[in-house]
Amino acid sequence: MGEQDLLKLCASLEPIMAPAVYVYCSFPDFVLPDGVPVFCTIRESEGLTAIVERSDARRLRLAYIYDARLITLSVHSSLNAVGFIKVISGKLADAGIPCNVIAGYYHDHILVPVDRADEAMDRLREIAASAS
Repeated sequence: MGEQDLLKLCASLEPIMAPAVYVYCSFPDFVLPDGVPVFCTIRESEGLTAIVERSDARRLRLAYIYDARLITLSVHSSLNAVGFIKVISGKLADAGIPCNVIAGYYHDHILVPVDRADEAMDRLREIAASAS
């Protein structure tokens, strides 16, 4: 089911940063090459977007953009929760940190620029501390 209460979500968001650097790749023919391990894919009218570890993109010689760190908000958020992502993105926006959000079945995930990742983690922890 997941949590829907905004205060509880914020108090227990518990951000976890993955060690790898992630990048965005685009496949206009909608075909993911064999052997590409992906974090996720998104089908758009222009093609298939794949978020992959940068080391895999380099190894497979894939064109990519946006070096990012992946932060998972480990609280089990409901897909019906209202305002949670607004709080997260607003706090990061106030600090001038871009974020790209992906909602999973259990958790929300954000991708932030590599050079701002530690600062993003600090801002996310501030949200949890102020909600406790």
